[in-house]
Formats: sequence, structure tokens, C-alpha cells
Amino acid sequence: MRKSSKIFVAGHRGMVGSAIVRHLLASGCPADLIVTAPHRELDLIEQADVRRFFERERPDQVYLAAARVGGIYANNTYPADFIYDNLMMELNVVDAAFRTGVKKLLLLGSSCIYPKLADQPIKESALLTGPLEPTNEPYAIAKIAGIKLCESYNRQYGDSHDVDYRCIMPSNLYGVGDSYHPQNSHVIPALIRRFHEAKVSGASSVTLWGSGTPMREFLYVDDMAAASVHIMDLPREDYKRLMPAGQSHINVGYGSDVTILEVATLISEIVGFTGSIGFDTTKPDGTPRKLMESEVARNLGWLPIVDLQQGLKLAYEDFLSREKVA
Repeated sequence: MRKSSKIFVAGHRGMVGSAIVRHLLASGCPADLIVTAPHRELDLIEQADVRRFFERERPDQVYLAAARVGGIYANNTYPADFIYDNLMMELNVVDAAFRTGVKKLLLLGSSCIYPKLADQPIKESALLTGPLEPTNEPYAIAKIAGIKLCESYNRQYGDSHDVDYRCIMPSNLYGVGDSYHPQNSHVIPALIRRFHEAKVSGASSVTLWGSGTPMREFLYVDDMAAASVHIMDLPREDYKRLMPAGQSHINVGYGSDVTILEVATLISEIVGFTGSIGFDTTKPDGTPRKLMESEVARNLGWLPIVDLQQGLKLAYEDFLSREKVA
């Protein structure tokens, strides 16, 4: 189906969207069937603009990879922006897709949708079973709403309009195309920048937020893109047969986790920083552990292939190449 389908990738310039475009091209999708729109041409927060775009382009499939994202600092500093922007993007894109006859849509969420103290590894059934991590609750609520939005369109229009909107929840993503902003980035790109700048300046130590003890599961972005395309392209019969009854989203994770101290140590070695690593325990840790159970995704035929050390080396190479351009 993909070789004859017109595909809109929302957020194609971000790390997630650009990886999906790369994977679509590598797997044989003609470039002229991939529809993209930079922010200056299409603001997904503006409903009228989104509806006009869908009326004009009439895609067959939609990957909703656009999102306002960031680490603990950004989530704490801009909670209103995080909940409003992400809710509006989801509402506008999903509804415009339905109104113009899009049958297949994939929404990308985040592991932060799960309760702060969820049982580990986290199953999809843990959704809405407990309080969220306060530092990123607005973003998490927006992503939960996205899941329920797709679920609701499937329930109401799945049979009558052949609607098939799917959701995947990746673990912490990193890799080519990431944002290395000194304050607003996620943990891995933030650490890459910190250790690189410390090496260049000859600093004897680097102090990081929190205690270093929280555990995180990291997934290389191209593995996530492969999962996205694979799950999108599964025939509906196979997808329904393999999905647990009542489940509307799928975890996509690497399958193991590491402490923040462990990933910081690994990044420091890859970067070549030889000083010491300290932690500021007055700063928040966030959720103590987020390891997802990804058995459903594996049963659907997907497996990750890039391990953490290999992925971090690729991420650092990406950082260096973009720093030179800048």
C-alpha cells in the first residue's frame, strides 16, 4: 500500500519526523508521495490552516510526529505551552484527517503517559492507574488525550468510515536530528553538549541535575522510525488479531534501562571528557524508573537493532557535524 499512498509526515524537521521520512524513503516509498510542510507554511496549532492543508493535499496516511518537546527544565518552565500546543496539534490533525477521508493515522506519544510509580516494566494497561510525574504532567496529559482521541474516532467511525488510527508510545528517544539546546533538550543531548563543552574548555568536573540514580530506557530514533512504519503498514486484520482486547496504544522500547549516572559515564567516555561527574541533589530527578514492556510490539514483528553505545556514538557524530555547520 505504501508505494501508492500519499503520506503526510507532520513534524518532518524534528528528530522523530525526519527519521520516519528517512525510513519511508529507504523502504521504497517514492519521494513525491511524501508530503511535508515546514512550520512557516503550516502552523498545526491553527485549525483553519490545518483544515485547508488537508483539503488541498488529501493524504492517504498521516504520521503525527509533530510535538512540543523538552526535558525537565523545559517542562517545568513552560507547562502551559506544553499542554496547549500538543493538545491543539493532536485535535487539529486528527480531526482534519478524518474530515478528508484519511483511513490510517499513527500518533506518536511518550512513556511519560504512565503513572510516576507504575509497576516495572510498564505495561500498556498501566495507563490512567495512578498520579503522573508532576514535572511533565501537562505534556503527559496532552499525549494521553491524543491516545483517547484516536481511540474515540476508532470506536465511533471504525466500522462506518473504515477509520484505523493507531498510537505508539516510544521510550526516551535520542539520535540524529536531536535538539542540543543547553536548557530545553532531553537528557542525552543535554549530556552530550555538557560533556563536549567541558572537554573543550578543560573543565575538571561536570555537575548534573538530580541524584544520578533514576533509571531510563533509551531507544535510538531510527529504531523508533522502523517501528512506526512497520506498525502503520500492518494489515488491519493482523493488527487486530495481535492486539490485546481493549488496547489502543503500543509501547515501543529497547527492552532494558540504565541509570542516569551510567549513561552520563558512557557519554563522557565517548566524548573524551576525563574529569569527574557530580550531581546537584537539590534539583528534581523526575520519575524514578521508566522501563516499558514492549512485548506487543515484538509480537507484531518489530525489534530494535541499535544498542546504546552504538547509538550514542552516532548521536555524538551528529552533534559534532551540526556544531561545525553552526
